Amino acid sequence: MDSIHLSPRLEAVAKHVPQGAIIADIGSDHAYLPAHLILNNHVQHAIAGEVAQGPFENVQHEINKRHLNGKLEARLANGLAAIDIADKVDTVVIAGMGGILIQDILSAGQSKKHQYNTLILQPNTDENVVRSWLNNNHYLIIAEDIVQEGSHFYEVIVATPGESKLSEREIDFGPYLLQSKSLIFVAKWQKECDRIKVILAHLENSGNQDTPTYTKWQTTYDRIKEMIS
Repeated sequence: MDSIHLSPRLEAVAKHVPQGAIIADIGSDHAYLPAHLILNNHVQHAIAGEVAQGPFENVQHEINKRHLNGKLEARLANGLAAIDIADKVDTVVIAGMGGILIQDILSAGQSKKHQYNTLILQPNTDENVVRSWLNNNHYLIIAEDIVQEGSHFYEVIVATPGESKLSEREIDFGPYLLQSKSLIFVAKWQKECDRIKVILAHLENSGNQDTPTYTKWQTTYDRIKEMIS
């Protein structure tokens, strides 16, 4: 993978970036996504924010390699602190990290009291945490996607300013993903069911089937099976 040929998970993010946007890619690592978008004349300008020196230097290397000085900026900062109001960023991408960390980055950025036109988020765990944050912080989910890359599944959540009242089921599984129930979506949750079955078997073998832990896992298993059936 490079900025010319994106991985499937980054392609899934790229297709949701509005044409002509000014973007900030937080935790960009090599800046493949923003570089790709600039090289394809899809965005006007991009900022790649990194909190650590090594990834920051990777971004600078990509800028020099692709001759993107003046179009792509590397910023060494924590989360949304990489963005200034004067940058006129309208689209924020946070991809390839855990949902709890994404939530923390978004929450820390609330101190600016600024809403972005578009948030494109790709948590690799705890997607429900991200949806819950959006639901409680005046963002409306307008699109979702799911892709498989090797043995891993990646969800993309796109949100804009607005109000919503997601149900617990929609927070856990995604309002749009629930509607489409694609083969990849079903495969992801079938894999989770298979994982839970192993946990339940271990609990049964150790004589712990009459415990709150067993009941919790069994309830989760039944809920997922009912959802994908």
